[in-house]
Amino acid sequence: MPVLHNQISNEELKARMLAETEPRTTVSFYKYFTLDDPKAFRDALYLAFKAEQVFGRVYVAKEGINAQISVPQSRFEAFKQALFASHPALDQVRLNIALEDDGKSFWVLRMKVRERIVADGIEDESFDPSQVGEYLKADQVNQMIDDPDTLFVDMRNHYEYEVGHFENALEVPSDTFREQLPMAVEMLQDQKDKNIVMYCTGGIRCEKASAYMLHHGFKNIYHVEGGIIEYTRRAREQGLPLKFIGKNFVFDERMGERISDDVIAQCHQCGEPCDSHTNCKNDGCHLLFIQCPRCAAAYEGCCSALCQEELKLPPEEQRARRAGRENGNKIFNKSKGLLRPRLQIPAPDSEA
Repeated sequence: MPVLHNQISNEELKARMLAETEPRTTVSFYKYFTLDDPKAFRDALYLAFKAEQVFGRVYVAKEGINAQISVPQSRFEAFKQALFASHPALDQVRLNIALEDDGKSFWVLRMKVRERIVADGIEDESFDPSQVGEYLKADQVNQMIDDPDTLFVDMRNHYEYEVGHFENALEVPSDTFREQLPMAVEMLQDQKDKNIVMYCTGGIRCEKASAYMLHHGFKNIYHVEGGIIEYTRRAREQGLPLKFIGKNFVFDERMGERISDDVIAQCHQCGEPCDSHTNCKNDGCHLLFIQCPRCAAAYEGCCSALCQEELKLPPEEQRARRAGRENGNKIFNKSKGLLRPRLQIPAPDSEA
């Protein structure tokens, strides 16, 4: 029986990826459709992707698929054909090609079966995710963004919104999509007469959010087709003015794609204009935060002097310090002044 998971260390896999000379293309995609046997589908797709040397993160559930991957350029057409042939619902599925891409976004293929392809916390069995709002293409987005009777609502996490968003978009201030859905319904109760446009990185969250809003009685619900990635690509192709300012946060090693030259965030350590996310170098922390080059040098890539000190200790003493403490993996929430436990590079919620 073929091996259906990785058996090589992350360190070796990353070194192999960095040594590759062939360019890779970073691509994301998702699709809501019904899978009767997610595990069988996952196993077959894993073998097909492995044959084409695909790296990345793929989630499969009864409600569909959500993927962020990289593919060798010489194998891209073969990858597409394998994907399109894997299920009738995936034939010609939209692929969001990365806007900025050095091909070093992933170094291993991880494919998992989950309860949902995006964690939403919805337990209402009457909710139908297929009943979605109206898609908006790039030119329609630009037309509606200047309409005083239209609200743009960002369905991404606060650290994504912080570095870039559509002009005058409403933030739903939360760390997770599952928290945002009921918050959005509550925040917008008095705006039901307006057009409401939901958006996210690649479309998966805002599509489900649009269905959730319709489920709760809202009428004029829209969402940006393909999210920020597809909007930006089409706007550039068509010579349209970009209405998204700043950087688009992405869930891979790049952590961001530059959309406009505007830098709208600040270094979390000194307050200087900066929109570059990083993880604290201290293995006992790995805080996700914004750090400018000057602070990166001063703190040696750490989020604080305490972490900088701990990083220099012998490994045994570092482990002893961490023992018994609630540690690691946080996201800095500047708006709330909190350090909140989370994942290193936040796994979606993840976005296609």
